[in-house]
Amino acid sequence: MLRPSHLATSLAVVCCIAATVATAQDKKSAALSAKEADADFALQGEYTGKLGGEEGENWGVQVIALGNGRFRAVGYGGGLPGDGWNGKKTTTSEATGKDGEVLFKSDEGDGLVKNGKLTVLVEGREIGSLEKVVRKSPTLGAKPPEGAVVLYGGPDDAAGWKGGKADENGWLQQGATSKQTFDGPFTLHLEFMLSYMPHARGQGRANSGCYVQGRHEVQILDSFGLAGKNNEAGGIYEVSDPAVNMCFPPLSWQTYDIDFTPATFEDGKKAANARMTVRHNGVVVQDDVEVPKATRAAPVKEGPEAGPIYVQNHGNPIRFRNIWVKTK
Repeated sequence: MLRPSHLATSLAVVCCIAATVATAQDKKSAALSAKEADADFALQGEYTGKLGGEEGENWGVQVIALGNGRFRAVGYGGGLPGDGWNGKKTTTSEATGKDGEVLFKSDEGDGLVKNGKLTVLVEGREIGSLEKVVRKSPTLGAKPPEGAVVLYGGPDDAAGWKGGKADENGWLQQGATSKQTFDGPFTLHLEFMLSYMPHARGQGRANSGCYVQGRHEVQILDSFGLAGKNNEAGGIYEVSDPAVNMCFPPLSWQTYDIDFTPATFEDGKKAANARMTVRHNGVVVQDDVEVPKATRAAPVKEGPEAGPIYVQNHGNPIRFRNIWVKTK
């Protein structure tokens, strides 16, 4: 029978994940495909499985590339965020490896990362392994419902955006404002892909934003494996942290489904604040949250007038597709 102390230590070992030494990706560069990425990209991602046998516990681990072969790993008891995690304290560690595999040793157990699997051993006995998984949002590729306004369905729609440019894949680039505006309650569906920037940190790591009515920002950022704050993915900027950090690894297509009710005005004065529900990759991360003000960097000031959808250019390449609005 595995002792609790052994299991706890083995879980700590699980979170000491590393991988191959990075190839010479420039520190300022951003990859928009796996082909452009460094060798670390293959090891970054999400791992999940059970440790401790049939009576053991499910665990999830997110492995984040930090550049030059360095990695951070975050372990979640119960499973990955939005898929079993119990919401309690996470376990975090950093390490470096080479040659596509890493063996971590301790007095209590060993952890081996190799070929898309994370294997944990205690006293020489394997207590379980975690498999690498690639999650997809349940609303990915959602078709516009009847009566919806399609803002971006392909490169021909770039003309419907001020500053709109399509890349070689037909995806919309960051820094575009819809020419069409919206003044009543609506649902927005938007799909985005974060660039891979392992050397960058914080707000310099695949930063953008989705501004609803050009006023209220739902942050877009590579916050994979972070705590989940209002200036990270799924956050209403400077207003509300996401209930759970649902950010997938960079180069994954992700979704925002936003139910928005604009502020109301009477006699030139605001009578009620805007409200917003946000689903990030299908999970509610903002539940009917009151939004008392426009975001500081918003291109449109708060008021009764209709406003556009704006995808921010914060200096990092981000891609967008399948954007539509259904008014209520």
